[in-house]
Amino acid sequence: MKSLVLFRHGKSDWDAGYDVDHSRPLAKRGRKAAALMGAYLAGVGERPDLVITSSARRARDTAERAAARGRWRCEIQVADRLYEASPEVVLDVVCGLDDDLDRVVLVGHEPAWSGVLGRLVGEASARVPTAAMASVALAIDTWRDVAFGCATLRWLVLPRHLRRIGWVPGATRDA
Repeated sequence: MKSLVLFRHGKSDWDAGYDVDHSRPLAKRGRKAAALMGAYLAGVGERPDLVITSSARRARDTAERAAARGRWRCEIQVADRLYEASPEVVLDVVCGLDDDLDRVVLVGHEPAWSGVLGRLVGEASARVPTAAMASVALAIDTWRDVAFGCATLRWLVLPRHLRRIGWVPGATRDA
């Protein structure tokens, strides 16, 4: 059994000074949400074995803030392919993962994340808002066997859901 978490980057700052979209930074709200979601993933005992992030600044910052706050002890790889990726490109990245990895987090963008999530679970309509995490279970032994329609949605969590229920970020457990 493998587990994949699709993590959309936090809210970006459209008013910040940046020359191209790839360089757009996180807004204050996005920085806070990234940290909260990193703590959440650790708190539910699902720290990743690997994180792969889009090369866009806002995605890299999201991954780094989440990993720091959640005390994830894994490598963060940057993949240019995840910036402006199609669902097929994302699937190709997943199929190329090392089989020693059981739990992987991908940090990226819309509309790819909603498209990938919907297709992984079988032609569903999905929406992955900023800083949301969607976890899918994959009943496979090797990553190369991942295909659209093979996943089961385990959960989809948004930062505002955690704030609404009063989830406490410091309530983590070691995984």
